[in-house]
Amino acid sequence: MPVTGDIAALLEPLKALANPVRFEVLQWLREPEEHFPVDAAVVDPREVGVCVSHIQAKAGLAQSTVSAYMAVLERAGLVRATRVGKWTHYRRDEERIASFIESFGQELGSLSAGLA
Repeated sequence: MPVTGDIAALLEPLKALANPVRFEVLQWLREPEEHFPVDAAVVDPREVGVCVSHIQAKAGLAQSTVSAYMAVLERAGLVRATRVGKWTHYRRDEERIASFIESFGQELGSLSAGLA
């Protein structure tokens, strides 16, 4: 069965979420104040995001690995990156996540209807 454009658009986020660490980082970013040492006087984690160095420290992985993971999440449209000086901050793209969830649900619904 060939992959249609609608399904192909869903594959990138699904592949990004298939990695348990990337999935966990996305969960952490949902409530950054609970998971990261945030100084709202410096940067608002909900507006600008969490510094990649904080994500790296919490994940306990090499900086290069975390940067690669965040790039995958960004390409998949699940997070947005913002530069603040020499640091990159990441936050969830809630609008794109909601759109992905809705599209995924519709595709699953049409798949199950086709099986009936």
